[in-house]
Amino acid sequence: MKTRRWALGATTIAAASLLAITSAAARDQIRIVGSSTVFPFSTAVAEEFGRSGGFKTPVVESTGSGGGLKLFCNGVGTEHPDVTNASRRIKSSEVERCAKNGVTEIVEVQIGFDGIVLANSRQSPQMQVTRKQLFLALAKDVPGPDGKLIPNPHKLWSDVDASLPATRIEVLGPPPTSGTRDAFAELALEGGCKSFPDIKAMKKQDKQRYKAICHSVREDGAYVEAGENDNLIVQKLEANPDAYGVFGFSFLDQNQDRLQGSKVDGVAPEFELISSGDYPVSRSLYFYVKKAHVGVVPGIEEYVSEFTSDKAWGDEGYLVDKGLIPLSPAERKRTRDGALALQNLSM
Repeated sequence: MKTRRWALGATTIAAASLLAITSAAARDQIRIVGSSTVFPFSTAVAEEFGRSGGFKTPVVESTGSGGGLKLFCNGVGTEHPDVTNASRRIKSSEVERCAKNGVTEIVEVQIGFDGIVLANSRQSPQMQVTRKQLFLALAKDVPGPDGKLIPNPHKLWSDVDASLPATRIEVLGPPPTSGTRDAFAELALEGGCKSFPDIKAMKKQDKQRYKAICHSVREDGAYVEAGENDNLIVQKLEANPDAYGVFGFSFLDQNQDRLQGSKVDGVAPEFELISSGDYPVSRSLYFYVKKAHVGVVPGIEEYVSEFTSDKAWGDEGYLVDKGLIPLSPAERKRTRDGALALQNLSM
């Protein structure tokens, strides 16, 4: 028995040594993947971190929240990313996938809030829409005249409600791998879906079917998957004043001269209204750190410290200029303390 324990210990030590040797030879630069919404914030921190000296500027890729977490959870070692950004919280199924691949220690850092906007060109009128109307416009199946579900028949916004524009429903948005898509489905579409009593009652009876109805987006061309590049959506909205785009508030904030956000349930997507929770389509933003890479890939702890510094994510920080809606001072302190202590994720 003693020999068996020694052998296992030796294997673990050998594996750790191999990781350290491989890491030192292969990579001396932090690699970050994940959410397109968090991408501009992470990029700004990476650039500031690189300018501060001592470490190379981290490489940041926009892969979508789901895509980033998949890469992050693939394993430990320098062929895998050190940090992943997410515009939603990690799912329990993703934590389980991480664990199966040896990623057992994860540090969660909530960085602030974001609103998901339905925006269009300033060349067209601002739209006022409810979550119920958004569901009826964009869901794959909707209640028909008799209340039974039918494939979405609505071609024009005015088909949904006469108060809406008499223009074709065309919404450019992120793909299923995006945290923005997940959050839009949960906060906007499901928010409208459960306004139908029969569907709402289904949640207790058949939660899987309820989610499939409320989260499924139509595939007949009314909703156009525009990839993970939100800047591309902005450009397309300029070219087509009748189209709408779904993306994070920060992209609207950076393009206020060209775009406007629709009011949802009577509330505009504005900084203070998202921060207060009054805007109904808002969510938290995160990044996750692979603890096994700390001390192996240089600079990870210092990067976390830069991101959670007042000069970055504080009320007057440079990330606020990029559109980040900050946590309260008390939440920032609690989160920073946990992040710097590399506290393990607790679901």
